[in-house]
Amino acid sequence: MRISIWLLAAGLTWSVSGAELQFNFAGLPAGATPTNFHSALAGGGSPARWKIVLDEVPPLLAPLTDKAPATTRRGVLALASEDMTDERFPMFIYDGDTFRDFKFSMRFKIVSGITEQMAGVVFRFQNTSNFYVVRVSSLGHNVRFYKVVNGQRSDPIGPLLDVPLGTWHNLGVRCEGNQISIFLDDRPVMPPLGDNTFSEGKLGFWTKSDAVSYFADGKVTYTPRVPAAQQLVDNLMEKQPLILGVQIFTLQTNNTTRIIASKYPAEIGQAGTDVESQAITDGLTFFGRERGVVLVSLPLRDRNGENIAALRVKLKSYFTETQDAAVTRALMIRKKLEELCTSADDLNK
Repeated sequence: MRISIWLLAAGLTWSVSGAELQFNFAGLPAGATPTNFHSALAGGGSPARWKIVLDEVPPLLAPLTDKAPATTRRGVLALASEDMTDERFPMFIYDGDTFRDFKFSMRFKIVSGITEQMAGVVFRFQNTSNFYVVRVSSLGHNVRFYKVVNGQRSDPIGPLLDVPLGTWHNLGVRCEGNQISIFLDDRPVMPPLGDNTFSEGKLGFWTKSDAVSYFADGKVTYTPRVPAAQQLVDNLMEKQPLILGVQIFTLQTNNTTRIIASKYPAEIGQAGTDVESQAITDGLTFFGRERGVVLVSLPLRDRNGENIAALRVKLKSYFTETQDAAVTRALMIRKKLEELCTSADDLNK
């Protein structure tokens, strides 16, 4: 079974074996800035503004007949500002997820530039001081990979290649553990690289200095990362399958709560209630009863006894079971989770 979720600028498809994310800029109007991304800048110079422009783009697949149009005029992503600062690295980072094992590909066209003529992919991005990048230079006639750690750039690695201005190409990177493979026009351009600096991170588009480059048809195929909180719930349900429901809530910046892990993954992201908020902020325990079931909401604590989340447990009610007895059962479940989760960081790994 496949489920499709369409965002303003990205389509996400889940399957049993993995997930695929497509950055669909074609339908956006000229001048718009895609949502679910943010502009980032390493080095110096002025902030970058990314926007949609219209351009002639060849089809991804070869046309079936010679009567088919050679190109289609549609929206592509472009960097709007042209700052000639040499050490200026504008990036456009996707905010929707972080990625560990994946293949990211996109089409690019280097349009112009005086100081630089470059386009690239930034990946396993932590922040503007820590990331990997692979980029293509028309001016330098090369493809280069390097990493930035604490703001310091490593020596670049890669071959000399001619990539002329004004033509569309495909650039891809695949990460499997610490192995990094790089492709240009679907062919490997260098032997696989091994690096343990960053194990996961965000993805995005990259340019340098005053380079004007266009990007289209971004696609990520990846193994979905199961958050640590969900792994805790999955392990619990494997050992105690008769629990009717279990959810973990965290407190958001606006003092509301949302589900970050559940017996039923479709519930993840749903908002909590004041009960869960008070369980976290005030350490309170709440009890409820429905026909044949009991509900207990209580704080989840770290090794120091600090409230880091709220736990809601739904249990089948036994005949003549008291409130105290039901809460005691819920406390036993909480204890099992707290033995495995000793800090707030453990929930978000």
